[in-house]
Amino acid sequence: MAATDVLYGLYERRLAAQLDPARLPRHVGAIVDGNRRWAKDAGHDLRSGYQAGAAKVDEFLAWCHELGVGTVTFWVLSTDNLQRDAGEVDSIMIAVEDLVDRLADDGRWRLDLLGSLDLLPAESVGRMTRAAERSASHGASMQVNICVGYGGRQELTDAMRALLVEEAAKGRTLQEVAETLVVDDIAEHLYTKGQPDPDLVIRTSGEQRLSGFLLWQSVHSEFYFCDALWPAFRRVDFLRAMRSYAARDRRFGA
Repeated sequence: MAATDVLYGLYERRLAAQLDPARLPRHVGAIVDGNRRWAKDAGHDLRSGYQAGAAKVDEFLAWCHELGVGTVTFWVLSTDNLQRDAGEVDSIMIAVEDLVDRLADDGRWRLDLLGSLDLLPAESVGRMTRAAERSASHGASMQVNICVGYGGRQELTDAMRALLVEEAAKGRTLQEVAETLVVDDIAEHLYTKGQPDPDLVIRTSGEQRLSGFLLWQSVHSEFYFCDALWPAFRRVDFLRAMRSYAARDRRFGA
């Protein structure tokens, strides 16, 4: 084992020992950015980059499980990504489908797919949906959300559309809905209905923006931006994010 690995191991253990379980996040969101750049820097093709990124999801979940995180949400494919070259979108979809299948068979995670699935190939949606349904039979306690074909503005649009359709079915007019509408009415129609909002959102690759990730749910989230590209994100980076979160005084907009 290299001396660097030994030092990192010691540093990881020290970081982990410093964490107060009572101050750790219940829900962690991850914007898994940097797969393309990692592939280019490493001299690999795009498919290898997305496969490496998908493999990192497995590691990240294991780290979260170790610390008792109850919910993890990954943004793996945005609605904007769907506008990329067809070959690249195919590479992403293959990696995501394999990932969802693998996570469903793990037995430790209960999967939900979040996004505009109607924008994705029907065959892909069928495979991922069957996997998510299969994961529900395991009785796992840890919730894992896979945002695929996801856009924050689209989620809010879908939520409002679903709310209006539901109220219309009750015979209510738009005026009546407008007069009684409250925040919780919208929250009840989000993709994450019934789940806690993310306490911590991590974005890799050095980009310092949300790009529409969980726009509604992240209003009181803490953010951690890391320079590492997603496939190169290490456990020590994860523990640093947890340490940063635990040291913050959350005020929830107050």
